[in-house]
Amino acid sequence: MKVIKATGSSMQKIIERDLGSRKRAKEKVSRIIEDVRTLGDEAVLRYTRKFDNVKLTARQMKVSEAEISGAFQDINPEFVSTLKVIINNVKQFYMKQVKRSWKIKGEEEISLGEKVIPLQTVGIYIPAGTAPLVSTVYMTVIPAKIAGVGKIILTAPPNKYGSIDPYILAVANLLDVDEIYKIGGAQAIAAMAFGTRTVPRVDKIVGPGNIYVSEAKRQVYGYVDLDMLAGPSEIVILANDLGHVDFIAADLEAQLEHLGGLSILITPSKKLARAIKKRVNKGYIVMVKNLQEAVDVTNRIAPEHLEIMVKNPRKILKKIKNAGAIFLGPYSPVVLGDYAAGPSHVLPTAGTARFSSGLSINDFVKRSHVISYTKKALEKVRQPIEKIAELEGLQSHIKSVKVRFE
Repeated sequence: MKVIKATGSSMQKIIERDLGSRKRAKEKVSRIIEDVRTLGDEAVLRYTRKFDNVKLTARQMKVSEAEISGAFQDINPEFVSTLKVIINNVKQFYMKQVKRSWKIKGEEEISLGEKVIPLQTVGIYIPAGTAPLVSTVYMTVIPAKIAGVGKIILTAPPNKYGSIDPYILAVANLLDVDEIYKIGGAQAIAAMAFGTRTVPRVDKIVGPGNIYVSEAKRQVYGYVDLDMLAGPSEIVILANDLGHVDFIAADLEAQLEHLGGLSILITPSKKLARAIKKRVNKGYIVMVKNLQEAVDVTNRIAPEHLEIMVKNPRKILKKIKNAGAIFLGPYSPVVLGDYAAGPSHVLPTAGTARFSSGLSINDFVKRSHVISYTKKALEKVRQPIEKIAELEGLQSHIKSVKVRFE
């Protein structure tokens, strides 16, 4: 690992990190999106042949009931019982986030409120490049289901046999995903954003992916909503002399298993820094004067995952402003959040934790303001409405109120 100071060019590069190089992806993705938008299934199938080396027909894009049944024959029978424990953890967490419609009443029978409405159709993208991300299925589908989404479709790249990993299919089926499609990459994002003869158009796309998937999501935003633009996975460990060397080294190395993964240790301890430098090859060790400076540096980095390994981690927690998910103490590794704790592992990366949050129920609902006034109540605010409209030069706005009292 490279030892750096809390200030300087290396630190600035970490803070200014982005979601990945867009230059090589931007034009290629733009062509794919336009082709899918105009040619539909024909373009999707062509790009599936080109990038996945799989020849499918439009009918074969959608996973059949027979394929799902076959998937259960190809998985370890114990997997289902293991999954049930994890599903319960995730459900318990997200049930606490459920929002209800509400209203308040004022004088003159004024009624104001919000109507909380689940999205009608959501598309979930599951990567399967280096390995099928089975955990991402339940980490995205469960909050969508609890939010009350009407229809959930899932896409994942096909393997060389023209099928999707059986564990992905099994989890999706157990969670009652409505439709599954064997398409990946930018073409999958475009198909869900615009719809084709085979693939339905969705209201929102969620799920991580490589640079091409992220760039495609960026380019279709506005036609559909997005969860976030995910970059390479990252961890910051804030620790002092009390940090367990074996635990810290293992957690830093675990993050480096992800393509482009970023691992950072922030510590005032020279002893810990020396020990970790010997154990872990990649990443950064940021030397700080004390824990307060460690907190300041962490907030500047705004990491996706933050582990706090000090005597009283909750004391440090109070000072953390920017982090996607925060893990307290030596027995709360990031891998716990990746698979089993409950909160989704779909989290803001590349410093976007400064202004965004991990996947939640809020990502799958929208809100409509509800306003109800009586004539008497409207009359009480008539004058200020007319004055503001007069200042803005909007005469028809004034008439819209006046006509109700003529």
